[in-house]
Amino acid sequence: MGLVQWLKGKFLCHLIICYGFLVSGLLVNLLQICTLPLWPINKQLARRINCKLGYSLTSQSVALLEWWSGSEVTFYTDPANYQIYGKENAIVVLNHNFEIDFLCGWTFCDRFGVLGASKCLAKKELSYLPVIGWMWYFLEMVFIKRKWEEDKRSFVQSLQNLRDYPENFWFLLHCEGTRFTEEKHQISMEVAEKKGLPKLKHHLLPRTKGFWVAVQNLRGTVAAVYCCTLNFRNNETPTLLGVINGKKYHPDLYIRRIPLESVPEDEAECSAWLHKLYQEKDQFQEDYSQTGCFPGPVVTPPRGPWALINWIGWTCLLLYPLYLLLVQLVNSGSILTILATVAFCSAATERYLQMNVPRESGSSGGENGS
Repeated sequence: MGLVQWLKGKFLCHLIICYGFLVSGLLVNLLQICTLPLWPINKQLARRINCKLGYSLTSQSVALLEWWSGSEVTFYTDPANYQIYGKENAIVVLNHNFEIDFLCGWTFCDRFGVLGASKCLAKKELSYLPVIGWMWYFLEMVFIKRKWEEDKRSFVQSLQNLRDYPENFWFLLHCEGTRFTEEKHQISMEVAEKKGLPKLKHHLLPRTKGFWVAVQNLRGTVAAVYCCTLNFRNNETPTLLGVINGKKYHPDLYIRRIPLESVPEDEAECSAWLHKLYQEKDQFQEDYSQTGCFPGPVVTPPRGPWALINWIGWTCLLLYPLYLLLVQLVNSGSILTILATVAFCSAATERYLQMNVPRESGSSGGENGS
């Protein structure tokens, strides 16, 4: 193990990463609040500014995956479609099998320049939380309570608001609604049997109503559905803690572009279409488990430097006040203060190790999450 890899596993580095993300997030939130007077004057300009601010926070997670852990997503897709990605609005359908599948989805967005404008479904409660929740509120994310009768009106209105969005955006959807587990899969397949639907091996049944409403309200705005199927080589079971520890993973992402015109407008037909799509995704996962790769050629979009530059910039900016505080602490000459600081840091480190080491060691083996 090299020195750099050794440092990546240390609590101090993790503390710096979390500190930088949280404080930069609060500063981004403050700047977003400052755009409020601009919305009634120039709504589109306010939206563009918020896209840039959102990117400066979200791209830190992409930098963590790509540059810190060294994990690079391999894309399988048609080269003809590759030329279109990032130049049109799209609905991106992702499977929800892994702890870091959202990071891989954001990496896909970042590689094609739409990370700052990407949208997703999120729980309504998140909109009240600082950092991520407030950022998403200003980025016009679609928030839901998971109660359809209450959600329907606000869901439709949020989608309609995107029809005049000034930037190309991707609307990311986990149609399964929740992450795959064996227990949830068993329950989901019992439902499939009752409904007379083919059983899936690697996915839960998709929730079709939200997809149909999204398609209906984004017709004329969105050009295509990107069907994305994610898996990891060598039966890896990736974790967010592993990424923070600098562990390298090997994600493969298979992307199919499906013109929106081919998605039926009738709700029942659209539901059947989505179920068929997931049956195809399930077969791709099964083939991957046998061959270790997806069909189609591999394309490698260049890894841009901006996520890394942004991350380093925020880190340097926010560490400088801590450096001044440390110098002041040392110069104060107060042995009691110094000992108290060392004791606090030691206790925090010990608590961190107790919480996280068992989890990481328990997730290092086992079967693939798909």
